[in-house]
Amino acid sequence: MSVTKTDPRILRTRKLIMNAFIELSGKKEFKDITIKDITTEAMINRATFYYHFEDIYDLLEKVLSEELLINLDCNLYEKSDLNEDVLVRIFKAITDFQLSLSNRCHRGYEDTIARIIRDQLEVIFNRMLAKQHGVEAEQELKVAAAMLSWGLYGASVEWRRCSGEVTPEDYVKGVIPYILHGIH
Repeated sequence: MSVTKTDPRILRTRKLIMNAFIELSGKKEFKDITIKDITTEAMINRATFYYHFEDIYDLLEKVLSEELLINLDCNLYEKSDLNEDVLVRIFKAITDFQLSLSNRCHRGYEDTIARIIRDQLEVIFNRMLAKQHGVEAEQELKVAAAMLSWGLYGASVEWRRCSGEVTPEDYVKGVIPYILHGIH
């Protein structure tokens, strides 16, 4: 069985398009960015853009997902147990990701950002919980992963509303014992 590798030119072109979009998103609102803007910035034609992405929303989702995955460093967490240190590091990665987006004027697509964060976290938590507890309680672990992902995302939104008052690490550290050991 052979493993096929993606042609480096395809990867470079895809990265070029994504970087052009990131550059433009620092100058314009998402709703004002056109495919023509992206192709001009990346110095490619429309057909090349559509070879790599379905539309501008597909590009947005792929850019945000890739940036979040870089921030989260998923491989590191998937080898770890779910503990206080891991939850703090994940929370910090989420808040860093959100701050980097707000610094580049990514307004108008909070729902997309929220969904991407929650989906990525759910995958990470599900794998970590399955590693720790086995797969015999697959449905329960899936629900627990969903609750953790939505809860951490929600806490990051609350932290952003009062940011400056406390670091993300300090904000979340106080509640982690309740998450890990229950209310009682």
